[in-house]
Amino acid sequence: MNIILSDLSNHKKFLPLSYTRSIADFRVGILTIKEKWENYLDSNIYIKTEEYLQAKYELKIEKSNTIIYSAVIPNREFVKSILSLKNSKLIKNNILLAYNTDSNINTIPDKTVDYKSDLKIINNNTDLFTLNGICIEDDFKLLTKGRKSASLSKTNTVFGEHPVFVGDNCFVECVTINTSDGPVYIANNSKIMEGSHIRGPFAICENAEIKMGAKIYGPTTIGPYCKVGGEINNSVFFAYSNKAHDGFLGQAVIGEWCNLGADSNNSNLKNNYAIVKLWNYEKERFENTGLQFCGLIMGDHSKCGINTMFNTGTVIGVSANIFGAGFPRNFIPSFSWGGHSGLTTYKIETAFEVMTKVMERRNISLTELDKTIYAYIFEATTKYRNF
Repeated sequence: MNIILSDLSNHKKFLPLSYTRSIADFRVGILTIKEKWENYLDSNIYIKTEEYLQAKYELKIEKSNTIIYSAVIPNREFVKSILSLKNSKLIKNNILLAYNTDSNINTIPDKTVDYKSDLKIINNNTDLFTLNGICIEDDFKLLTKGRKSASLSKTNTVFGEHPVFVGDNCFVECVTINTSDGPVYIANNSKIMEGSHIRGPFAICENAEIKMGAKIYGPTTIGPYCKVGGEINNSVFFAYSNKAHDGFLGQAVIGEWCNLGADSNNSNLKNNYAIVKLWNYEKERFENTGLQFCGLIMGDHSKCGINTMFNTGTVIGVSANIFGAGFPRNFIPSFSWGGHSGLTTYKIETAFEVMTKVMERRNISLTELDKTIYAYIFEATTKYRNF
């Protein structure tokens, strides 16, 4: 069966994180959504997304294809339902979950099958941290089945009812790990330095690093090649991003290639304890999240200088450079430069120079395709930079 994960025209509701990726590449729990499907099906997974992003992804179309909404979090029962679809569509609460069709993958069959079991679907960016705990537990079971954990040295203190899994070639010394509320997953080649305190559910992915004396409250995920320190609560780092110094980050989602300067903080609770509003790209206005705790959403390649203060419910677009005293506005458009005192346009040529330098430090090149995508985003977000 040919499996295709499709954003199904819901790309805009997940901006700014979806500016640079399909929803299938969102990380929630330990794995990205695409990686979850690969583990369940042990086969190639193809992706259909926005036209300007499609060149990043392989899309193979055969005589019979099963198209799955990218925001659906798979489980074993749902996978069984997917595999049994024949020229029909799978619906739950009027949401199209998947359909099986011929080589015209834009043709949705009329025949309907109702999916009646429980299912997790990412409906907005805040779901990435609100669902992160249960997704860590699910991914933990998926990834550790049939595997044996490496041993932790006696310098560490571990307590709680849930398990700890340690991969190969890890450095974990003089660390306190509390699994009372959920498991802790420490992936291959990761590092947790001395004096750190970890509360599950928690995951650190391959080649990521936690600095000395960090305090991390679950449910939190540190994505591949990220470096973090200070205090972190219920947050998700996608990959290749840094918060290496002191400062608080809570109820946040950080994209790729971001950097938070020393002692940067975000508020995750309003002084009046009111429900937090967040910028909504679909409606182009602030909308209630229904959450009392909501901190920061940061798109790829955005950065902030030392001592930056982010207000509750701040959304930062792609490639923004934020600095200076005072609270910047709580919606910062892509390719913005400045802070509380005012914003100007971050010139795309300068942004490319910085991206190149940042990525070269990890032995990764900024490609011409990358530049084409970022140039598209720059033009598409011009309307928000009416400074």
